[in-house]
Amino acid sequence: MIVELGIVELDWATGKTIVIFDTLVKEFRFSEEFRYSWIFENSDLTFEEVKEAPEFDKISHDIQLILNNYQITAFNKAFDLGFLKARGLTIPHELPCVMITATNIVKIEAPWKNGPEKFKWPKVEEAWNFFFPNINYDEKHRAADDAIHEAQILNEIIKMGLFFE
Repeated sequence: MIVELGIVELDWATGKTIVIFDTLVKEFRFSEEFRYSWIFENSDLTFEEVKEAPEFDKISHDIQLILNNYQITAFNKAFDLGFLKARGLTIPHELPCVMITATNIVKIEAPWKNGPEKFKWPKVEEAWNFFFPNINYDEKHRAADDAIHEAQILNEIIKMGLFFE
């Protein structure tokens, strides 16, 4: 279930990020049964905040306008964008997945893999520590904050010339 959406614009020339969309979201199925969900236990987001949030159907048009006008990606693109696609939104200008692209840069060996694809997909924190080893990152699990940090990882990959191959 979607409870929050954060979309960040990344200027590829400067690396500057701007939050262009940041809102809590309440889906029609949201109910008391979700009070102790993972997100409420692992972030400062509260059940009560989501209970009072705008309904997804009321903001989906605004989201679609952004998706229509920007090139879009995410750190775990299949996961994040999958939620939007499952709700009928389309992503006409989809870029490669940041996490998949980072896999062969960060190169974390996975003992369960062999051959040319022996690296595991990095977690955001693992990719952050690779690209920014001297900058501590405390993952807040809040949409816009996560998107800003993931855009900074993407920017490092772009600077290496390894994103638009």
